[in-house]
Amino acid sequence: MRFVDEAVITVHAGKGGNGCVSFRREKYVPKGGPDGGDGGHGGSVFIFADENVNTLIDYRYQRNYQAQSGKPGEGKKCAGKKGEDLYLIVPVGTIAYEATTNQKVGEVLKDGDTLKLAQGGRRGIGNVHFKSSTNQAPRQFTYGEEGESFEIRLELKLLADVGLLGLPNAGKSTLIRAVSAATPKVADYPFTTMYPNLGVVRVGQYESFVIADIPGVIEGAAEGAGLGLKFLKHLTRTKCVLHMVDVLPVDGSDPIENYHKVENELKKYSEALYKKPRWLVLNKIDQLPQDEVDDICEHILQGIGWNKNEPYFFISGMSGQNTEKMLQKIMTMLTSKDSWK
Repeated sequence: MRFVDEAVITVHAGKGGNGCVSFRREKYVPKGGPDGGDGGHGGSVFIFADENVNTLIDYRYQRNYQAQSGKPGEGKKCAGKKGEDLYLIVPVGTIAYEATTNQKVGEVLKDGDTLKLAQGGRRGIGNVHFKSSTNQAPRQFTYGEEGESFEIRLELKLLADVGLLGLPNAGKSTLIRAVSAATPKVADYPFTTMYPNLGVVRVGQYESFVIADIPGVIEGAAEGAGLGLKFLKHLTRTKCVLHMVDVLPVDGSDPIENYHKVENELKKYSEALYKKPRWLVLNKIDQLPQDEVDDICEHILQGIGWNKNEPYFFISGMSGQNTEKMLQKIMTMLTSKDSWK
């Protein structure tokens, strides 16, 4: 299924039913009086979070959604039926904005969460409510109110504990395939990852965390180049980001320069995301001569200016070398009270 993380829809809540003008007319009851009932309230529009849904693709093809209107009141003081509410099923992590003002309406962060997008119209009241000592045969009633209508922008931000960041072909997809059941495409050319992937990483028998892989970020992403910038928003809810660097790029580029390219684009995109805790992962050490791994990786650390008080790892996502140690460290930090502080 195609991954879609944004959609603009128009929602219309139902109109309230009109009140009724009616008089009781029965044999032997010459002065039955008014008995017009109230209308029913209009249905409201909600979004409903379902953990089994992972894309907003349905809302790309159908844009207008209308809740049911309330039924009008009837005689014998019978109230009209309330209009049914409309529930739009969305993935967990969906945020709703009013499209015209870009004001945030709310978000659904857990399975089963609901959020009201548009309030149904209030019902009209029947003539029975207007009876008084001076108005014993009222013909007044009120109309039901119109329901709210809004243009809504839905935006999905994936819920993950850890995000993977790096240039195309840094080995992000290979790593997520190796440590979880996720199966993103892997190949020896750039941009094999076209949309985000989520994987559940199990550490030991009872502990686990969710990891997110997004398309690679390239130089010029802040100006619209490549795919990575479009999906960087999916890292905003993670607790930590792993910046993956290929220690021996096939194109002969410098790992140190590659690191700074991604960092610069990240800072241009979002200062808040740039300040999020990041760990350095030097990947593909299996491609280096075994006796030179430490020296080459140390050279990269020094060239980057990495603070060695911050976590860093030398791994191979392909062979699994040192990945278990890294996963254990992530799990320890996620479960500690002072996690990521």
